[in-house]
Amino acid sequence: MSASGGTKAIVAALAANLAIAVAKFVAFIFSGSSSMLAESVHSLADSGNQGLLLLGGKKAQREATPQHPFGYGRERYIYAFLVSIVLFSVGGMFAIYEGYEKIKDPHELEHWYWPVGVLVFAIIAESFSFRTAIKESNQTRGALSWTQFVRRAKAPELPVVLLEDLGALVGLVLALGGVGLALATGDGVWDGIGTLCIGVLLILIAIILAAETKSLLLGEAAGAEEVAKIEKAVVDGDTVTKVIHMRTLHLGPEELLVAAKIAVQHDDTATEVAGAINAAEERIRAAVPIARVIYLEPDIYSESAAVAGENPAKSPGGH
Repeated sequence: MSASGGTKAIVAALAANLAIAVAKFVAFIFSGSSSMLAESVHSLADSGNQGLLLLGGKKAQREATPQHPFGYGRERYIYAFLVSIVLFSVGGMFAIYEGYEKIKDPHELEHWYWPVGVLVFAIIAESFSFRTAIKESNQTRGALSWTQFVRRAKAPELPVVLLEDLGALVGLVLALGGVGLALATGDGVWDGIGTLCIGVLLILIAIILAAETKSLLLGEAAGAEEVAKIEKAVVDGDTVTKVIHMRTLHLGPEELLVAAKIAVQHDDTATEVAGAINAAEERIRAAVPIARVIYLEPDIYSESAAVAGENPAKSPGGH
C-alpha cells in the first residue's frame, strides 16, 4: 500500500468522524439518548485513532540511527496496535457501561428528531469515508478477498480504517434501531440494548485489529509472490546455482529484509563470488523494490544437509 493512499483514507475518515462526533454529542444533549452518547464517544475515539495513524506514519519516516539501524518502519505497527486498545477501552467498554446503566435506569427519549436526524447524517458521512477507504484499498488489493486483504496487508492503515468505518456504519444502524424501538414502544430499555450491541461490536473489531497488528509487530515474512520473485532473481544459473536457505522479514510496510544462503560453484574465485553476490542483490532489488536490506552468504551446496530438512536455527547446507 502506498503511504499516500493510506493517508488519503485516514484524512477522509478523520474529517468525517470529527463532524459526526460533534453532531452526535449535540443530539445526546437534547435527547438524553445513551446510544447517542456511546456513538459520540465512539466517533471521538475513532478521530483519535486516525490521529494516531497519522502520527505513526510520520514517525516511521525517520532516518535510521546507530541505535535503530533498521529504521523506524515498525512505528506504523505500534500505533495501529494502540488504535485497537483505544477502540476496545474508550469505545467498546464505555458503550457497554453506558448501555448497562440505561437498561438499569431507562427513561423516555426527548426531542427524538435530534438523534434520528444526526444518525441519518452520520450514516451518509461514514458512507463517504468508507467509500474512500474501499477505493484506496482496491488499488492494492488485487485478487485478494476483503478478508484476505485485512489479514495479509503489511501496511496497517487501510485495514484499520476499513474495519473502523465498517464498525461505525453497523454501530449507527444499531443505534438507529435502538432509538427507533425506544420511540415506537415508549420504553428506553431498547436504547440501552442498542448501546450494548454497539459496545460488543466495537470490542470484536478491536480484538480483530489487535490480533492482526500483533502478527505484524512480531515480524511477518514477505508474501509468497515476493518470495518467488526473490528466489528467481537470486539464481543466475552460472555462479549462483541454488537458494539453499532464505528468510525474509518486513522491517516496515515498505521495507523488506532478505537473508539467504546461496549455493556457488566450488571452484569459483572469491572475486567471482563477490561479483555474483552484487549482481544478485541488484536483481533482487529490481524484482522486489521494497527489498532494501539484503544479506547473501555463499556456500557449497550439501545434499545430505538439505535432506535433513529446513531448520530456522541452522541453515541447511551449512557446515
